[in-house]
Amino acid sequence: MKTLNEQQKGSLLAFVAVMFITPDSLFIRLASVDTWSLVFYRGIIPFFTVLIGMLLIYKANFFKMLFTSGRHGIIYIITFSITNIAFVVSIQNTNVANTLVMIAMAPMLSAILGAIFLKEMPDSKTWIAIAITFFAAIYIFYDSLQLGNIFGDLLGLVCALGLAVGAVTIRSAKTKNLVPAAVVGKLLVAVFAIFFIETYALVGRDLLIVPLMCVMCVAIPFVLVTIAPRFIPAEEVNLFFLLETIIGPIWVWMVIKEQPSLETIQGGIVIILTIAIHSFLKLKKS
Repeated sequence: MKTLNEQQKGSLLAFVAVMFITPDSLFIRLASVDTWSLVFYRGIIPFFTVLIGMLLIYKANFFKMLFTSGRHGIIYIITFSITNIAFVVSIQNTNVANTLVMIAMAPMLSAILGAIFLKEMPDSKTWIAIAITFFAAIYIFYDSLQLGNIFGDLLGLVCALGLAVGAVTIRSAKTKNLVPAAVVGKLLVAVFAIFFIETYALVGRDLLIVPLMCVMCVAIPFVLVTIAPRFIPAEEVNLFFLLETIIGPIWVWMVIKEQPSLETIQGGIVIILTIAIHSFLKLKKS
């Protein structure tokens, strides 16, 4: 079997991660627990799931990797925690399409931060892809301004910024494994939620939905997303998240009939085509 090069490894990891993430918004909608209970479980279940896996694989080296991650680890813990909290609260305070469109800003923000802090200038193809997807996202967002969900939309933007800072942080610490820092970030999410939580009880379908969501849509993807920027630039990783901008609302529409607007569908088609062409050209070049 042909060995994958770094571009192919990074692209594959990012793609698989986003495919796991796409039903996440639907699960959040289907869960009947309050917002902070959901935030708590999305922190504590992935924390134990990934911690056990990491200890089985790395044993004592897990703690060595954590303590040697230095300032990169601290930055990643903080941004990872904020991003996780902002995503759930945003989904609960606006429609799914709005939140995911705001997250679509992440590649542009990653490219800008990467250029400033890493002196890693994106190539012309990436800049073109970022520009097209950015304007497609603006087109979708402009239509939804009338809904007045400004709080949820702003938290979606915070989530995008968190993804961008996190991806650039990982990229700048290529020799370090920041998955242990992400594990601590998940614990921090759960601890923060404890101060606002109403009940820990999971009843009815939540007994299935919440654990399934926390493992499939949170634990597995966050490991993959934390590894991917070690192989490809941060803005390229975040370009894959644009797939969720259109696929996420489609899941929600199919199951609970929260229908995306025509503008979301049109903009989403542009976004997906742009990512597909960009990724194809990158892989072909590599």
